[in-house]
Amino acid sequence: MPVNLPPPDPARLLPVPGITLGTAAAGIKRPGRRDVLVMTVAPGAEVVGVFTQNRFCAAPVSVAREHLAADAGVRALLVNTGNANAGTGADGIARARATCTALAERLGISALQVLPFSTGVILEPLPADKIVAALPAAIADLRPDNWATAAEAIMTTDTVPKAVSRRVTLDGTDFVITGIAKGSGMIHPNMATMLSFVATDAPVSCEALEAILRHAVNRSFNCITVDGDTSTNDACILIATGATEAAVIMDDADPRFLPLRDAVTEVMVQLAQAIVRDGEGATKFMTIRVEGGRDEAECKQVAYAVARSPLVKTAFFASDPNLGRILAAIGYAGLSDLEVERVRLYLGDVLVAENGGRAAGYREADGRRVMAAPEIEVRIDLARGTAAATVWTCDLSYDYVKINAEYRT
Repeated sequence: MPVNLPPPDPARLLPVPGITLGTAAAGIKRPGRRDVLVMTVAPGAEVVGVFTQNRFCAAPVSVAREHLAADAGVRALLVNTGNANAGTGADGIARARATCTALAERLGISALQVLPFSTGVILEPLPADKIVAALPAAIADLRPDNWATAAEAIMTTDTVPKAVSRRVTLDGTDFVITGIAKGSGMIHPNMATMLSFVATDAPVSCEALEAILRHAVNRSFNCITVDGDTSTNDACILIATGATEAAVIMDDADPRFLPLRDAVTEVMVQLAQAIVRDGEGATKFMTIRVEGGRDEAECKQVAYAVARSPLVKTAFFASDPNLGRILAAIGYAGLSDLEVERVRLYLGDVLVAENGGRAAGYREADGRRVMAAPEIEVRIDLARGTAAATVWTCDLSYDYVKINAEYRT
């Protein structure tokens, strides 16, 4: 069960002017399951994206990058689940392009204006014929209020759809931000570690939108880990339809830039945390905060050493305050000049370690009390600067092994 993560209320997911969404069942992995999503984008919208840095990136990632670089004006996104179309070579590229062409013909646009995305099993040929056959139904289903169904259609091992909406007022005008994401396993940076599609009707230049996306991703999807594995298919797309009469936000000098950037970041943080809360087999949601670092990079380095440690994660699953494992992870994080005598470790409100060892006032009963909760904060003070960083992770349970052992069956 996900950790404190209820399904989104469809009535609270706000339509974004200039965006419609439709889903269909193609039978890619399981018959009757909605596994194809078509999203249409109004003419003139700005679309930017970040993608996996895995060298074995999937065919749709390569094609989406190519189509974005063509600067033809993105008019549609095509997403399938059940098959990643990764590790499929030139044939995978051809199949991804074929699905783009098929959708483009039905929408009366160019294939270069379609971005493809896939998620699912790696090293299997994409059933492009099934996807193409499902397109008429997905197109017939296109509606602006279809975000909840879209969030369900892109799920793989997720147990809960992930969708968030916000309103933001910029210079007296209200705008909408709505986003969906999928992800539960193979979650780790570097870049977005899942699929996510976020849209707003605010008018934003391409350059400003890219700055917003970089800022938001680095504080959300690049701050989570479930199992330390970065997928071949990761992508995060941000769309600004500009379906309004308001003036375009050209750069960060515009007073509307920061409020919009922060609102988009808030949406992506919620989606990122939802992925961790729904981590495969997760029973605990953990916040790892490292402060007192020389810069943000080294704080993240330490946070990730703790967050991806199987020994730390299994201890949290057992609610076992075997907290020397956290000290060990801090020690091997790679800060060769770290003065361990200055480091302080807190578990919730409990000081666990200081002066190079166990804190004099620490009692294991206090550690057990904190670890029994479903949500836990680990705070590490390096005492060597003023920088800080936060990473979110989950525990590692028996069910994680079961889910991944049975993934293809």
